[in-house]
Parts: sequence; C-alpha cells; structure tokens
Amino acid sequence: MKFLDLAKVYIRSGAGGGGCISFRREKFIEYGGPDGGDGGGGGSVIVEAVEGLNTLIDFRYQQHFFAQNGQHGMGSQRTGKDGEDKVLRVPVGTEIIDEDMETVIADLTEVGQTVVIAKGGNGGWGNLHFKSATNQAPRRSNPGQDAIERTIWLQLKLIADVGLLGMPNAGKSTFLAATSNARPKVADYPFTTLVPNLGVVGVDDVEFVVADIPGLIKGASEGRGLGDTFLAHVERCAILLHLVDGASGDPVQDYKTIIHELEAYGGELAAKPRLTVLNKIDALDEEERAFIKEELETAVGGPVMMMSGVTREGTQDVLRALRTEIDDNRLRHRKIEDQEAEDAPWQP
Repeated sequence: MKFLDLAKVYIRSGAGGGGCISFRREKFIEYGGPDGGDGGGGGSVIVEAVEGLNTLIDFRYQQHFFAQNGQHGMGSQRTGKDGEDKVLRVPVGTEIIDEDMETVIADLTEVGQTVVIAKGGNGGWGNLHFKSATNQAPRRSNPGQDAIERTIWLQLKLIADVGLLGMPNAGKSTFLAATSNARPKVADYPFTTLVPNLGVVGVDDVEFVVADIPGLIKGASEGRGLGDTFLAHVERCAILLHLVDGASGDPVQDYKTIIHELEAYGGELAAKPRLTVLNKIDALDEEERAFIKEELETAVGGPVMMMSGVTREGTQDVLRALRTEIDDNRLRHRKIEDQEAEDAPWQP
C-alpha cells in the first residue's frame, strides 16, 4: 500500500428538507385544518479515527464527500426522513486542517474519536406549526436549512514513542529492523527510506513504537531532500533518537547539521528530549571509538551512547535508555493532567 500523509478533500453536508403546506381533506370533516409535516434534517459529514489504517491513500482517489439531504415534509403530519451522515474514516493521528492550511479544526489521536466538520441543515417547519388563534389555515412553511460546503486538509502525523533522526544512510532502518518486527528497506545508499516506517520494539517485557523517517540533509528546512516533508511524523514522539554515523568521515558535522535543521523547522521539535547515539561502531577500532565519542560529547554537551545496528552491540542499552525516558515522559504528562484536573472549577 502506498503511503500518503496529506490529502485535500471537498465536503458538503446535507440540506434540510422543506416543510409541507397541506390541509386535511376527508369526507364529513368540513374544517380539517393544516396538517403539513416538517422536513427531515440533512446528514452531517463526520471524521472518525479507526484502527487498521496508516495512510491517507484512499483520499487520493476520492476527494468529494457529500452527506444526504433531508426528505421534504408530507401531508397527514408526516415528517420527512433525515438524511444519512457521511463518515470519513482516517488513521489515528490525523489532523483536520482548514483550507488556509493553518487553522487546526481537530486532532484525532485516539481510536473512536469523531468530529463533525459539516453539520447537516435543519428541516423546515410545515404549515401545521404556523396555526394560531388568528390564523386557522396558514399557507406558509419553512424551507430546509442550506447545506454547508467547505474544503479541508487531512494531515497524518504518525503516533510513536520514539522518532529516529539522522543523515541519510546513518543506519536508522537497520536499527529498526534489528530491534523490531518492522522490515524497512535497507541498502548501502542514501535515501533508501522514502516513506516513514513504524516498528514495535520490545525490551524487558515492555513495548514501545519507533518511527523511522527519511534522512535529513543540509538545507532540508528549505525543501532540500526528503526528510523535511516527514518531520511532522516525529512531532508527537516522546523522545528523539539521533543516530550519528561513526563511519561518515565527519560525525560531529553530521550531528550539527541535523540540529540546525531541527531548529530551522521550528515548533517544539528542537526542544524535545534527545538521545544521541554513535552508530556503526563495528566499523571503528577502539581508539577511533574513544576519539569520536569524546568529540561528539563535546558538541552535544552531554553523554553519547554507542552501538552497532548490524552486530547489535549496545542496542539493548539504547533501548533501555529510551524506555526510561518514555516512562519519565508519561509520568510528567500524568502529573500535568492531574494538576489540570485539580485546578479545573468544580461543577455539580
């Protein structure tokens, strides 16, 4: 299945049915009076987050979605049938953005979450509603409420605990393949990874999700390369795993390039917790490992771990460090939620 993380769709809710003008006409009933029924309500356009989807590819082949109009009212006080809703099923992690590409309408982060993005029109009143002491035979009714038309964008941001960052060919896909059930394409050339990959990683009987995105290059924030297109997929991650290729020739500069692109991308991405790891140490001798690690720690301003995705040396230590950070992040979020609940005004 092809990967698509951005789609433009056109939607329209259902219009309400018009009210009916009708009078009761039966034998032996001289003054039957008005009996026009109300129109039915139009259907709404609803977006729902569901399991089993990880791409917006379905919206490439169908971009127009219309809910059903409400049925007009009928005589004998019969109300028209309501129009059926139109439900758009999207992957968990989908943002619904207005046509201006800036205003976020909703962010669906849990299975089963729904949002009405175009409400159906109300049905019009039949002439029965307008009967009064001074007007026993009203000849008026209301038309149904008009439909709502709008254009929206659907943007998928994968939900993962860990986001993999690094230059092209830094070993991100190799690490994901070695530690999870994911099988990304692995080869010895840049930009082997063209779309994000998700893998479930397990360590010490605890599982978490890792997202691998295409590598970043210098100028990515200005549109060069592929990685800037997919940086949104690691915005939700609790921690970023920055893999630095120890055999690249200039690992320190590679590290600085990625940090610069994160800062240029903006938002909260650059401020997220990061674990920096010197990768491909199987290609280095002990002296080279120690030298590069020391140089990298100076640039990072903190500790740097070492591992090899090919031989799996050090991978368990990296996974345990990631797990600790994820647990700490979840604990922080729980404390924030508890504090917000305590500060919220009491409602009877």
